[in-house]
Amino acid sequence: MGKTSRDKRDIYYRKAKEEGWRARSAFKLLQIDEEFNIFEGVKCVVDLCAAPGSWSQVLSRKLYLPAKLAPDKKDESPPLIVAIDLQPMAPIEGVIQVQGDITNARTAEVVIRHFDGCKADLIVCDGAPDVTGLHDMDEFVQSQLILAGLTIVTHVLKEGGKFTAKIFRGKDTSLLYCQLKLFFPVVTFAKPKSSRNSSIEAFAVCENYSPPEGFNTNDLYRLLETVGSPSGVEDTDCCSGWLEGPNKVYIPFLACGDLSGYDSDRSYPLPKVSGGTYQSLDPVQPPIAPPYKRALELKKASNQGITEPENISLDS
Repeated sequence: MGKTSRDKRDIYYRKAKEEGWRARSAFKLLQIDEEFNIFEGVKCVVDLCAAPGSWSQVLSRKLYLPAKLAPDKKDESPPLIVAIDLQPMAPIEGVIQVQGDITNARTAEVVIRHFDGCKADLIVCDGAPDVTGLHDMDEFVQSQLILAGLTIVTHVLKEGGKFTAKIFRGKDTSLLYCQLKLFFPVVTFAKPKSSRNSSIEAFAVCENYSPPEGFNTNDLYRLLETVGSPSGVEDTDCCSGWLEGPNKVYIPFLACGDLSGYDSDRSYPLPKVSGGTYQSLDPVQPPIAPPYKRALELKKASNQGITEPENISLDS
């Protein structure tokens, strides 16, 4: 499908293709690292909900390739990067792909085997559900995805490690913040400059993984529920209502990225070219098996005037 004029004028969308990134979201992770230095000392890293792979590309370029090419580190093993997603993605140098469910502890066991029994220094997650436009609903589903990611975190992340995940800001943000604080003493919500101001997304940057004393991974969800139920009564709905008023939680929030850099909400003029008309570059790597493939087939069939698209393929 063709892109709109707004997409072509989106500076990060254009820059991603010019610099070989699979998606503009690569700049978000780069800007988070610029602010928080999350890649420092990292030897084992996990990318959750990785497809189509822009964050895995960042990890490869910032961690794996420099170590591989450094002449003084030829005798050292390069950093290990494991990318997890239910969907397949095209290969990336230095990245091990695992097709798995991040809510399943068995997926964590596969990751640890790839790390030769060691644990990860860093876990990142840029996953998100298909948004509905209903902010409360989108925020709730996104927070559940992050908490599902904690299943992997509690099994795979070493103590002192870091976790960075996309969030949607809304009325229950305080609850999510307090739940993350159970495991990380330092939690900051960050907004990279490449993330549009019109978007409710931000990123939770969690540092120094420190699970509660005596924590059992089987008790994860019971522990998370207690945050929203301060009385400890099991039949009380887990909610953030009590975190307001005198109990209001103030969340550290930080805008990151070069303030004099590109503005994601601004439309920049298209570059002038010798032919007079700017030609948009093709995507670096389209998704191999996108979950919206059926919708694309239906749209393609509709554009061709076909009323029964059951046998239509994207490759036809």
